[in-house]
Amino acid sequence: MWAQRLMWIAWPAFLVAAVLEMVVFALVDPSDLHWFGAPLPFSREAVYTMAFFVFWAAAMVSSALTTLLAMSPFEVNRCPTPEHQRPKDCAREGNC
Repeated sequence: MWAQRLMWIAWPAFLVAAVLEMVVFALVDPSDLHWFGAPLPFSREAVYTMAFFVFWAAAMVSSALTTLLAMSPFEVNRCPTPEHQRPKDCAREGNC
């Protein structure tokens, strides 16, 4: 189940990062970028790579939040402990 959810998060984020990479660097030349007034000390390929991973991480956070908000209350509140291992005095019916 978690592997499936991870793919729901990672794959769309990967596709969005790829599109963002193409759009941003079609308009921006990495050699023209400056950080605190100084040119970046990285090659173009390094800037492309770092930007891709930043875009991917941002899109994964967005996808993860969407996946979290799509979970039902039962999924969020259920207990991971198997029923036969739960304490006898469990206050929450089936959700300890």
